[in-house]
Amino acid sequence: METNFSFLESKKEYELFAGACIDAECILESSPVMSAVASRKALELGVKWVYSIDSALKPIGYREGIQSLLHNNGFPSLMDYTLWKRLQYIVRNGNQSVHTSKGLSKDDAILSLNILFDFVEWIDYCYGRDYEEREFAENKIPNKTKVAENIEERYKQVLKDVQKNTDKIVDEKDKEIARLLKANEELQQEMQKKKSQNLKTREYSYNPDMSEWTTRKRYIDADLKANGYVFDQTAKRNCVEEEYPVTGMPNATGTGYADYVIWGDTGKIIAVIEAKRASESADKGRNQGKLYADCIQNMQGSRPVIFYTNGFETYLWDDVTSAPRVVSGIFPQKDIDAMISRRTIVKPVSTIPINEDITNRLYQLRAVTKCCENYEKGIRKCLLVMATGTGKTRTAASVVDVMTRSQIMGRVLFLADRKELVKQAKNSFSSCLPDTTMCNLLVNKEEKNANMVFSTYPTMLNAIDNMKNSDGSRFFSPGHFSLIVIDEAHRSIFNKYKAIFEYFDACLLGLTATPKNTIHQSTYEFFDMKNNMPTDVYEYNEAVYQDHVLVPYHLIETSTKIADDGLTYEKLDEEEREQYEDEFCEDDGLVDHIPPEKINTYIFNRDTVDIMISDLMNHGIKHKNGNHVGKTIIFAQNKRHAKYIIERFDVLYPQYKGAFCKLVVCDEPYAEKNLEDFKKPDEYPFITVTVDMLETGVDVPEITNLVFAKKVYSRIKFEQMIGRGTRLCENLFGEGRDKKEFYIFDYMRNFQFFGENPKGKEPGVSIAPVSARFIRMVQIIRQLQNANYAQEEYQIIRENLVDHVVGDIQAMSTERVEVRLEARYVEQYKARQQYECLDDMNKEEIINHLAKLVVSGEKDEAAIQFDVSMYGIMLETMTGAKSLGRLKRYVVKNANILLKDSATIPDVKAKIPELTELTQETYWNQKDILKFEKTRKSLRDIMKFIPPAKVDIHYTNFADEKTLWSEGGKVDMGTSDFEDYREKVNEYIAAHRNEPAINKLLYNKPISADDYKELERIFTEELGTVEDYEMNYQDTPFGLLIRKIAKMDRDAAYAAFAAFIAKERPNAEQIHFIEQVVDYVVENGYVNNVLDLMKAPFDRPYKFSVIFTREEQLEFVKIINQIKDNAVIA
Repeated sequence: METNFSFLESKKEYELFAGACIDAECILESSPVMSAVASRKALELGVKWVYSIDSALKPIGYREGIQSLLHNNGFPSLMDYTLWKRLQYIVRNGNQSVHTSKGLSKDDAILSLNILFDFVEWIDYCYGRDYEEREFAENKIPNKTKVAENIEERYKQVLKDVQKNTDKIVDEKDKEIARLLKANEELQQEMQKKKSQNLKTREYSYNPDMSEWTTRKRYIDADLKANGYVFDQTAKRNCVEEEYPVTGMPNATGTGYADYVIWGDTGKIIAVIEAKRASESADKGRNQGKLYADCIQNMQGSRPVIFYTNGFETYLWDDVTSAPRVVSGIFPQKDIDAMISRRTIVKPVSTIPINEDITNRLYQLRAVTKCCENYEKGIRKCLLVMATGTGKTRTAASVVDVMTRSQIMGRVLFLADRKELVKQAKNSFSSCLPDTTMCNLLVNKEEKNANMVFSTYPTMLNAIDNMKNSDGSRFFSPGHFSLIVIDEAHRSIFNKYKAIFEYFDACLLGLTATPKNTIHQSTYEFFDMKNNMPTDVYEYNEAVYQDHVLVPYHLIETSTKIADDGLTYEKLDEEEREQYEDEFCEDDGLVDHIPPEKINTYIFNRDTVDIMISDLMNHGIKHKNGNHVGKTIIFAQNKRHAKYIIERFDVLYPQYKGAFCKLVVCDEPYAEKNLEDFKKPDEYPFITVTVDMLETGVDVPEITNLVFAKKVYSRIKFEQMIGRGTRLCENLFGEGRDKKEFYIFDYMRNFQFFGENPKGKEPGVSIAPVSARFIRMVQIIRQLQNANYAQEEYQIIRENLVDHVVGDIQAMSTERVEVRLEARYVEQYKARQQYECLDDMNKEEIINHLAKLVVSGEKDEAAIQFDVSMYGIMLETMTGAKSLGRLKRYVVKNANILLKDSATIPDVKAKIPELTELTQETYWNQKDILKFEKTRKSLRDIMKFIPPAKVDIHYTNFADEKTLWSEGGKVDMGTSDFEDYREKVNEYIAAHRNEPAINKLLYNKPISADDYKELERIFTEELGTVEDYEMNYQDTPFGLLIRKIAKMDRDAAYAAFAAFIAKERPNAEQIHFIEQVVDYVVENGYVNNVLDLMKAPFDRPYKFSVIFTREEQLEFVKIINQIKDNAVIA
């Protein structure tokens, strides 16, 4: 009988591994476990055979371990990556059979055998004498025979031997193996020639169809096991069962088989999983999953949750409560149980009163209500724009309180970007929700099972990957949290930590103080919102000037000559020139000008700092005792600047003995202690000097002065800095003397900048050098497909780049959540054949989905950065850049530094000719990418010898003077143009024309008092506020507004004049006038005033007063007024 591996019997060159392959197949029906052991043995012998025969691989010892053989010495690059990766399945099944008590299914053993067959087929394609294409067929596997029983007994002994020595398979024929391997080595040269010839003349492609079954084995089973599930076909509790039979299917037999069902601890199925092959859309499983759920519900009386997946993309559908949505994986049992439990215990949010001990201001209640109603409707993302100091955190706590008491939500995650903010948020939530268990993950990971977890983004990302349950499953599963609160939501967070939000199946609540018209478009896109239309808005101007819940700032714009202009040698007097020469004379001469951007960054001038301190102490708002300034924050340019400010303060005001002015920066040992002391109203310090640490999340109502001694370009930071002073403070200056304002001393013209640039200049998203290198390699691979680069030397470069890119992708660990979320693209593009001809879509997919995942074991950062530069130069050359510009200057600069400062180092000395050539213009004029690549490879390893950039710090004492002192200026703090509200109104009316009240207005039917109340609710609650309406439409009645926007039905307008026409029988002139009025009413909704009938467009060609009699005019006016009155109220 012919079997899958029987062809090996006639090929003597394969005798080393042929017997083990045949054994693995023959024994499968008798013992899947022993078959898996035999497949693993056959694989190891086959791999050793390849090592012995292929001169491209380094020689190995015949007892080398299988994992070492598979991963080292270039072995992975010999074959298609997909095939190489699948070999691990054989190893894993073999190891499981050897080292664990878990059984192995027949299906698992068959898949191991199938992959082994593919591997042997690849060997025959490369090295065989008479290769022919073959396919694995399950029906060729022999039935249980006496021969199989003998083989089984033999492999039981092999199993015992392996269990005693886990490093390698110990075989009684070790010496024979060594002999055969040695013989093969003698044939290497001949076989290598044969291989080269075979690869040219034979056709072979490894592109296995990822069937539904294979998809399940490779991806879905792994996902289920990672979530702690046990597979069992009989237990019917707390397990996964495959191919579960259901009845009631709409087919001829009425039966079907669900791919997987998950049994709960009550003996009922809680979830059904429909699997599709990896090459198909997961969405194809939607209807099938629903049919299975219908059948199971009829069979057991309760409805399971539905998952459908293709291994890469998974959908969750609890069709009792929500629409389908994409999730990152199958949920563990506890999360599914919680989901099903909520079906029966959820309460309408309208029945849950907002706790006014948490939030009691109208704007807070409005925001809480909007968010909760959105979540209840299935809108899963909300964004609140609230000015600093108006209670964002308390509002979020109130949302959490209502949603958890309604049982719509369970656990909550709060994310912030700094440790101090995490700590402060936890304290605030604890005071608002004292009965809720809480955990600061940065401090106490043991409390991670709390109902509310607080964390920074990196800590949470790390916890997803590394925090495990006792059974090895992930503690933080995709369904662990119901809601994620994002403190200060902005685009840099979503770009950098997007994986967190994609991994957790949680609703989102974004909080930001950034004015809505300066929020980046991508933030609105992330929250699935239109630009400038967040869930709710409460901005600075409204809080300060309308509701008076914040205090305004009083701006003092001031500066000094040196801060504005820098230092110029020619403008100094003789004494100062001497000081300038001492400070700034360098080896290559005197720098004649110090630009202003270096002042307070690298150059700290005594008089400049002293002027600022004196201004604050003399003109700042004083403490209630009148002896010194009140609580103040000084924002310095950097840490050196901050320390120098404190040093000068202590010199100028020695009477405070170093206690009045303190440093609060991130890496300062006593920063937190200084901050805690600063928060005490009447205790030292009264001034804190910081850089970034106090920009956000520091609530000190007693602050009365802010000093902006740093240049700010980010609108977000600017708003946050201002927000430090906006909080109310009662009795700050004594009984009944509240805080009315605070001062801002702006020394860096920040307010001028934001007046001219309302959105500021947000920093770009930084890209890691290894990711930048990866991107440029992919771009060059695409460019080298051009016919201009068809010569072999260019294609060698391309092949090397493909090797590197594929290697980077293959190194991406699926243990990282970011990698798992991009699994589809990882799987697709780690296969080398994908790069034979990249199109633009392939290129963009690789760059957009995989570049961010690249990590490198290479520690030479200077070499990587040199790669980035040289690849950039190559790319610019290929795309026709006229000038190589910045990258060229960077490379030439580094070459000159090495020649100047490091030429005595032997490795650098050996490269002096190449470095010298690099500094010559003739080198660059050639624009030769082959030469550029040669340079990159030759010089990259010496870049580490470039000495660290020298940072010259100077403390100077030049005379300075004030050049500006201007008080009372303002910058737009988010005053809305209200276009968003008008857009909401227009969209609502267009979408709800058939609602009773609006329909009446369209067809000129009178509205009732109830209709009016409903319109009032829509315009002043659902779509916005009373203030929004009044600001946009003043006192226009709601019905008339709808008429203006929605128009009036033409037939209804004519019908209003029907009785008049029938009674008066108007002539042609009168009919023309009536048509003019109808056209106007249809377009404008109504005629506002009867006097309008005397004006254009009604005064030509016939005047109203001329063509109608007095009685007709009165009747006509009555009709006009009735049309308008129908839109006001009955």
